[in-house]
Amino acid sequence: MKFRKSWLPAHILVWAYAVLLAIPLYYFLSSAFKSNEEIFSSPLSPPTSFGFGNFRTAFESADLGPAILNSAIVTVFSLALTLGLAIPAAFALARSRGRVASVMEKVFSLGFLIPTFAALFPTFLLSAATGLFHTRLFMVLFLPATAMPLSVVILVQFMRTIPPEMEEAARIDGASTFGVLRHIYTPMCMPGIATVVLLNFLTFWNEYLYSLIIIGPDPDLRTIQVALPTLKSQIGTDYGILTAGTVLTLVPVWIVYTVLQKRMQRALVSGAVKM
Repeated sequence: MKFRKSWLPAHILVWAYAVLLAIPLYYFLSSAFKSNEEIFSSPLSPPTSFGFGNFRTAFESADLGPAILNSAIVTVFSLALTLGLAIPAAFALARSRGRVASVMEKVFSLGFLIPTFAALFPTFLLSAATGLFHTRLFMVLFLPATAMPLSVVILVQFMRTIPPEMEEAARIDGASTFGVLRHIYTPMCMPGIATVVLLNFLTFWNEYLYSLIIIGPDPDLRTIQVALPTLKSQIGTDYGILTAGTVLTLVPVWIVYTVLQKRMQRALVSGAVKM
């Protein structure tokens, strides 16, 4: 495709925006390899060495090993429960054509109207009443509830694009309702499922407020987002160590995004549904 002069302003804006994003990212990554003196004296200069001392100190000082494991446990089980509930719910709503289905879909959409802080105190009381306060199990049960509205709404739209003739053909071949969901709807909705997984992974992994209140600051149970602020000292904060710890928390996010980005881009850009 030939380059056109009319595209020049668009290319300039795109590259300018890319530079604006790259500068803070470069500053963030380079700071992870610097001392406080280097960060403040020459913030944009490259680090003099690429040793992993800051990462080692951050990992040991904040006990990031158990924290990463706790976050992984909460996130993985919450994602599994979210998909286990959202996929059948979206399947039922997508196949229904009545007032009840329309009302139920609107009920799921009402979940977007509930502010995060509004549910904090009732959630605290619920965790205490069930005896699950200061446990990871309550977070595993609670986080999918917060993710259901978005997950169901996204999956319903994908499932409605599947031709009903495919389900009719599967029924003729003797497929059960569960078989139709497993072999027809689920494979064809993989871009939507990947989108739901990625969005919810970011939310669950980065969740801080409820993890701090419900699980607490116990080093054996706290998640990575609760452990990370312990690197900040009231006397004097070593920003190189703090930045290194933050980089460690972003590695799983980068890995998951790298794995799912193609399917998510296909879902968001083209909306295509393929086997």
